[in-house]
Amino acid sequence: MHIRNATAADLPALVSLYDQARRFMAEHGNPNQWGSAYPPSCIIVNDIHTRHSYICEENGHLAAAFYFSTEPDPTYAVIRKGEWLDQQPYGVVHRIASSGSVKGAATFCLNWAFAQCGNLRIDTHPDNFIMQNLLAKTGFQLCGVITLENGSQRLAYQKNSDACACARPK
Repeated sequence: MHIRNATAADLPALVSLYDQARRFMAEHGNPNQWGSAYPPSCIIVNDIHTRHSYICEENGHLAAAFYFSTEPDPTYAVIRKGEWLDQQPYGVVHRIASSGSVKGAATFCLNWAFAQCGNLRIDTHPDNFIMQNLLAKTGFQLCGVITLENGSQRLAYQKNSDACACARPK
């Protein structure tokens, strides 16, 4: 597997992948995290334009996609019912979705993102037990609860190493 920046040509495949991911989440007890329309195409297009949209490929086929940035996330400024592991610069992963065609694709994506900076934050819906299990399996620690701009609550996780050097990947 390998990771690359998504391009405008990937938009139809990404829209399809996120449609599939929404159905999967709904079928597995998590119908509310992304509802019926998140992320909308405009968010995906913006992620591509800002070079924060990444694709994981296996033999030229889309295995997973995700958002990754080393810019501070405003929704992580306030955490309740706990605290972040540290206040060092961090990377963030959002909108991770696997096609289900390659075992371990989501783990590969999280490991890649962590390798970029050694300090990673992520959040997920309280009903997303599949993601919560994946985060625990890959060494993330539950730190507390954050609130999104729309008022929704999310479980906030962090994984860090002793050597934090978050820099924008090339």
